Amino acid sequence: MPGKQLKAFLEKSGADFIALTHPPAYTAQQLAHHGRIPGDRVAKTVIIELDGKMAMLVMPSTWRIHWDRLSDVLETDFLELADEMEFKDRFPDCEVGAMPPFGNLFGMVVYCSEALTRQPDIAFAAGSHESSIHMKTEDFLALVDPVVIEKGFIRPGARKPAWMHKRQKTTAPSEEQIERWELAGY
Repeated sequence: MPGKQLKAFLEKSGADFIALTHPPAYTAQQLAHHGRIPGDRVAKTVIIELDGKMAMLVMPSTWRIHWDRLSDVLETDFLELADEMEFKDRFPDCEVGAMPPFGNLFGMVVYCSEALTRQPDIAFAAGSHESSIHMKTEDFLALVDPVVIEKGFIRPGARKPAWMHKRQKTTAPSEEQIERWELAGY
């Protein structure tokens, strides 16, 4: 079942939603798998520390954070992943790692990836690893009123930066290669 606070908020809002139970899903990608939902429609909730305050990032489960770009977009030099031990008490009826993307219910600013807003509907953890909520994206946006940001995320299939590619092993040149280079004037 969804967390009590989230369920009461959604029922009071009048938004249409479906609450589901499923096998434990400890990642947003597992939630996509259990619900047979495309990963781009599953919202991943990430708690960050931004200039000494907790904030929430919400993005498609298939996307990653590009920390340098996100820091530029949010105009800060101090941005990092928050420590679970520091924020677990802010979500009293939620399991750690299953926080719903409703930071407004927990006193947090919510930053949402623009890519997620283009989905017709979304699914997300509802406070436990065995429950999720499915609702229209437009309802989610109206209820949360997040700051929508376009940059700071890496889409699936994006090329890795050059420094992340495995370097090929280099071997010492043979004596024959050295002779050819010397003859060629190298």
